[in-house]
Amino acid sequence: MKQKNSFSEEKFQKLLDKVYRFLSFRPRSEKEITDYFKKRKIADDITQKLFKILREQQLIDDFAFAQWWVEQRENFRPKGKIGLKVELKQKGINTQIIEKILIQVDEIALAKKAVQKKIKIYKKLPPKEFYQKISTFLSSRGFSWPTIKKIIEDYYH
Repeated sequence: MKQKNSFSEEKFQKLLDKVYRFLSFRPRSEKEITDYFKKRKIADDITQKLFKILREQQLIDDFAFAQWWVEQRENFRPKGKIGLKVELKQKGINTQIIEKILIQVDEIALAKKAVQKKIKIYKKLPPKEFYQKISTFLSSRGFSWPTIKKIIEDYYH
C-alpha cells in the first residue's frame, strides 16, 4: 500500500513538471491550461490539485496573461481592438478583463505600425485601389472602421 502511494506522488510530480514545462514557453490563460489537462485526460481531482499549486505559485493570472498577449501583439503583429478581443475570448479571458485591457490600447498607433511596410507599396497605387487595399488589410487585422478611415486620411491626403 505504501509503495502505491509513493508511486502516485512520483507520477503527480512528473505531471507537475510537464505543466511547468508547458508554462515555460509563454504565459497561459486558465482556459489554455484547462484544455491542456483535458487533452491529456487528467482526472478532475488531480486537475484541481494542480490548479491549487499553480495558483499558490501565482502561475495563473488571466489579467496578466491578457496584458502580455496585447503587448506581444503591439510589438510583433499589431491588431485592432476587435481582433484583440476575438483572440482574448478564444483564450478564455472574461469580458471584464478584456475591456480593462483594451481601454489602454491606442488603436491608431497600432494601425500605423501595422501598415508601415505595406504603405510603401500601396502609396504608388491609384486612390481607389489604395483605399481598398489599406481598408482590406486593416479590417483583416481587426481594426475598426473609424481607425481605418483615419489611417487612409493621414496617409493619402
